[in-house]
Amino acid sequence: MSVQEYLEKHRLSRKIEDAVNAAVRAKTPDPILYISNHMKKAVPAVITKIVARQILDSRGNPTVEVDLHTNKGLFRAAVPSGDSSGLYEALELRDDDKRKYLGKGVSKALKNVNEIISGALFGMDPTLQSEIDHRMIELDKTENKGELGANAILAVSLAACRAGAAEKEVPLYKYIADLAGVTKLVLPVPAFTVISGGTHASNSLAAQEIMILPVGASSFEEAIQMGAETYHHLKEVISEKIGLTGCNVGDGGGFAPNISSFREALDLVKEAIDRAGYSGRVKMAIDVAATKFCIGKKYDLDFKVPNKSGENFKTGEEMIELYTQLCSEYPILSITDPFDKDDWENTKLFSATGACQIVGGDLLMSNTSRMEKARQDSICNSLLLKVNQVGTITEAIEVVKMAKDSAWGVVVSDRDGDTEDSFISDLAVGLAAGQIKAGAPCRSERLAKYNQLLRIEEELGDNKSYAGENWRSP
Repeated sequence: MSVQEYLEKHRLSRKIEDAVNAAVRAKTPDPILYISNHMKKAVPAVITKIVARQILDSRGNPTVEVDLHTNKGLFRAAVPSGDSSGLYEALELRDDDKRKYLGKGVSKALKNVNEIISGALFGMDPTLQSEIDHRMIELDKTENKGELGANAILAVSLAACRAGAAEKEVPLYKYIADLAGVTKLVLPVPAFTVISGGTHASNSLAAQEIMILPVGASSFEEAIQMGAETYHHLKEVISEKIGLTGCNVGDGGGFAPNISSFREALDLVKEAIDRAGYSGRVKMAIDVAATKFCIGKKYDLDFKVPNKSGENFKTGEEMIELYTQLCSEYPILSITDPFDKDDWENTKLFSATGACQIVGGDLLMSNTSRMEKARQDSICNSLLLKVNQVGTITEAIEVVKMAKDSAWGVVVSDRDGDTEDSFISDLAVGLAAGQIKAGAPCRSERLAKYNQLLRIEEELGDNKSYAGENWRSP
């Protein structure tokens, strides 16, 4: 398109005249800046280029970062990486070249962004989020995004969402709320990881994470304070009882003392909560990730213990009894993946006890067909939303709507291989999720999410609302 054709298409002569007249009426001290800003608003944003690069996540593994350019600016997003890649989630495309990054390089995904997606989205309006996402889904043509890679598609989807918010001149969380039809913005209750186990740490604890939830806080700012103080008190408790080596941390920043039982972990956390003075106001949660230690139809709680006795090889019924007892002895509000991803029967039986919130992570994989089965059969009552398991913002909004229509809780979650990108903070607020799981109150890739939520709360001012005791239905 020639310059003359561009001018005529966008009627720029008229728009320039309007901008000059507006500057005169405004009596602006800087007419050039005023006219420039006025013209930026007058010309619609379009995607001009998308460039992908390989960066490292918090575990030192490659992941995808994208710069999406419009005629008005540059918008960047990076995707996280999970420890598990389930059969029912969108596929994270890796190179499988063992000579580079032990096979975990993402050059294939980068090529797909730079050579396929960029050209396909050229000239599109970044505010058309659904059209952008569906264009990429159509390009991929697979059910699990295995052709282009969910890591390639998601990075572009996130960056486009930021560009759309900028074009609408609203904060990202407000833009997401508008896309989702959410009218009430809510700051989520943070589920801080304080003890790591499972495949996230080298101790003997089978459960993947022990978390704390400051539901008794009056604001997100106070929730951060309560979480950080409890975390530091926990470090003291572990140092006294186990030694300083017990204060090494796992993938999510939780301490990784050499303990083996659920009760040992919960006792340490309970004492830390008491010492911090938050008894009754800070509750507990467990991410069991039981798929990692399910063997056949039984669960090996000693799966990381050498020379094991076999006495901790539990049936589903015994696990239900254990969880029920723990919920009666400790202030546990929520348990994620108490059973294997395909153990629908025991998950349903435990859910029926009403002992706590039952969150489907590996169970659901943010997969709509699995969510529908879980909803119809009353298998669980909460969704763990990991955006890279879905692949696009549009689909993430859809699965959250599906969860809320079923009166489920929604936990927006980080991944163990994460980045400094804080997108999920805006996502949690915009979707009024009520809960966010972003790791420990330490390590920059975790704090990036919590610090962004502090900024959002400050920006909302008198309109701020913290989920608190209404964490399941804010």
